Amino acid sequence: MSESKELRFDEISEGFTAREAIDAAKRCLNCKNPVCVKGCPIEHNIPGFIQQLSMGNIGNAMQIINEKSNLPAICGRVCPHEKQCEGHCILNKKDAKIRVGKLERFIADFDSDMGLIRENIAPKVRGKVAIIGSGPAGLTVAGDLARQGFNVVIYEGEKELGGVLLYGIPKYRLPKDVVRREIRKIESLGVTFITNCMVGRDITIDEMVERGFDAVFVGTGTALPKKLEVPGCDLRGVVQSSYFLRTVSLFQDGSLGRQEVPLKVNDNVCIIGAGNVAMDAARTALRMGAQNVTVIYHRTESEIPALRTEYEEAVEEGVQFMWNTSTLELIGKRGKLKEIRLSTPDGEKIIPMDVVLIAIGSRPANRIVSTTSGIEVNEAGYVVIKEKPYGMTTRKGIFAGGDVVHTPQTVVLAMKEAKNVAKGIAQFVDAKKLLEE
Repeated sequence: MSESKELRFDEISEGFTAREAIDAAKRCLNCKNPVCVKGCPIEHNIPGFIQQLSMGNIGNAMQIINEKSNLPAICGRVCPHEKQCEGHCILNKKDAKIRVGKLERFIADFDSDMGLIRENIAPKVRGKVAIIGSGPAGLTVAGDLARQGFNVVIYEGEKELGGVLLYGIPKYRLPKDVVRREIRKIESLGVTFITNCMVGRDITIDEMVERGFDAVFVGTGTALPKKLEVPGCDLRGVVQSSYFLRTVSLFQDGSLGRQEVPLKVNDNVCIIGAGNVAMDAARTALRMGAQNVTVIYHRTESEIPALRTEYEEAVEEGVQFMWNTSTLELIGKRGKLKEIRLSTPDGEKIIPMDVVLIAIGSRPANRIVSTTSGIEVNEAGYVVIKEKPYGMTTRKGIFAGGDVVHTPQTVVLAMKEAKNVAKGIAQFVDAKKLLEE
């Protein structure tokens, strides 16, 4: 393991310089029927902000972005652009697509670095809304409602806001300072943050209603990872990837000692699963000094759920892959993992292993639902919502969105859902106020 690979937690993808960004923006054809917009889940006015950038009007470009996104510096880095806006760009036919993500990132970074004048803040007189959770869904609902004149309070169980953005995405993909900067922008809209407050334990939804909130939004994501149902899954050394990524993040912030990270230098590591979380875990394991990292997937390379770019970068960094391979048993000695027994295309194999990281998905926790009445969930534990007003649960005035409603998705899909729920909340509160009058 080379020293350079161990230390590469700095952001990998470099942003545009001002000259590069403007030159790239000038290449946009400003199509009459822009298919890039159709490819964007939140329907960004992509030609609009790119045209403003091409003329050097970065403030105007930022205003256009703010109409749709509360987290542009984050989306510009972690959205699956290859499948969405950039994947739909007609210049793809000439292998010369517009790098929409990097342009959005440049505008957002420039706006923050230069301290441009912020938008006017609407008076907070339209109603009072509580947000549970400060991940992409919670921050999006908060930003949208604050801009429309709602008094918004976010409740977060951790000591710092950001949710999966802060604790689940490695800093080489999304620097933590970028997340904190975007959260400060949300705060500047007049949103109040209450941290170290676990809803369901420190406060309940019933108590929020008693305190005068007109509506409550549940955006707690999928906090519980799915377990691997094979013999030996409870051995020491078998760890959930989400937990591993969280400990690495806390270690890097100085909140945990290195010994608390469940991976030692020169460990042999395998990851079970092949989604984006699996790629993050594999590449992070290398950076934390693992000797060998192998991803085990029960299907073929062409069927992996991870983004192609994430897979290719993992291969380039030295992650190995075993296709059409299933885990049969985790073998230990005195309660500690020692080997893994696999079913491979070449027959059964037993391989020495120090750490197994599980990345096979997650599901919602029931802490909030179990401490309040009237909120129904489906058989998988996901919260059931209505179409009108969009996002409202089976309990009047309580809304939900993001991964707690659907199976886990990308950041921008959580934002798309959250923007629709924000509209539903606004409609509900307006009608409630009208009836009260």
